[in-house]
Amino acid sequence: MAFVVTPWEVSGEIDYKRLVKEFGTQELDAKLLKRLEKHTGELHHLIRRKVFFSHRDLDWFLKEYEKGNKGFLYTGRGPSGKTHLGHMIPWILTKWLAEKLKLKLYFQMTDDEKFLFKEGLSLEEATNYALENALDIIALGFTPEQLRIIIDTKMSGVMYPEAIKIAKRLTFSTTKAVFGFDNSTNVGSIFYTCMQAVPAFLPSIAAKKKLPCLIPLAIDQDPHFRVTRDIIQKVGYPKPAILHARFLPGLQSAEGKMSTTDGDPDTQVIWTTDDPKTVKKKINKYAFSGGKDTVEEHRKKGGNPDIDVAYQYLTFFEEDDKKLEQYYKDYKAGKLLSGELKTILIDKLNVCLSNHQKKREAARKNLKKYLATPEEFS
Repeated sequence: MAFVVTPWEVSGEIDYKRLVKEFGTQELDAKLLKRLEKHTGELHHLIRRKVFFSHRDLDWFLKEYEKGNKGFLYTGRGPSGKTHLGHMIPWILTKWLAEKLKLKLYFQMTDDEKFLFKEGLSLEEATNYALENALDIIALGFTPEQLRIIIDTKMSGVMYPEAIKIAKRLTFSTTKAVFGFDNSTNVGSIFYTCMQAVPAFLPSIAAKKKLPCLIPLAIDQDPHFRVTRDIIQKVGYPKPAILHARFLPGLQSAEGKMSTTDGDPDTQVIWTTDDPKTVKKKINKYAFSGGKDTVEEHRKKGGNPDIDVAYQYLTFFEEDDKKLEQYYKDYKAGKLLSGELKTILIDKLNVCLSNHQKKREAARKNLKKYLATPEEFS
């Protein structure tokens, strides 16, 4: 079945095994995960459940870590609106890695990218969204020492000289092949991936030594870093390692990606700022059910958790493996109704979001402490 996965479009029923082959990545195997667990003490549920399923050079990153060259983490956000739960998945694992491996995170806010690619979005709006979205990453529990937020337009004086070193080695034919650009594409969009490459080696410049970089991200962003990895050694720095996540689906289908681009966003996504009443309404009204048409039929034949959005969301947000397994068995056996499964999810998300929102608001008064400054990299 046809599907599309690019940095700007995700559609169709995604075959992740096929995507690994098409992108040329490697599946996370038991041997590599055991090696990671040696340093973390445990495996995060997002790794155990293969939400993070693929990598580039994680083995090399761990080898460097074991030699004492601990490096840093890098991920980011294209700020074109509010933050939803799908955006949070790579960030949650990144926070866990930062804590377990004692690594600093450089978080890029690509306000320039969103201005260049999204029609009708002003640069001022994109930058304001960057500041607002930053509250969500801070709310995960980072200190200013652990987290440095790089807003591209605010750090352009530092980033541009490094970006042009990438740009000099990146041809238009490569960007056309990788991103599908054509003669109607604005030149800023063609140049942009050079800016996204910079945080993969900017901390090495500041440290005056070659530091390994690990980038947890959703797999649709991998093309940017395929380009980066092809060029970065030519400017004197190691290729970044990458961890790929599959997508949290939208409310109306267990396939694809939670996104604001198709139809009314409020029927597809849950924002990190949604209140309990809104979360309950969205899940009850819009979350696709794998249950049968009647209670009697469901009790008799059971439901299908593999296509049920409420169950799929629980695989991302319910940390207890035994609880999740029981939900699966009970739903499939007809002991657990669709409405009951939705209620379990609603309660789970509302507890998570209530805690997140308190921390998010508390972060507002300290936001400036987290914003990277040019002086840090001089």
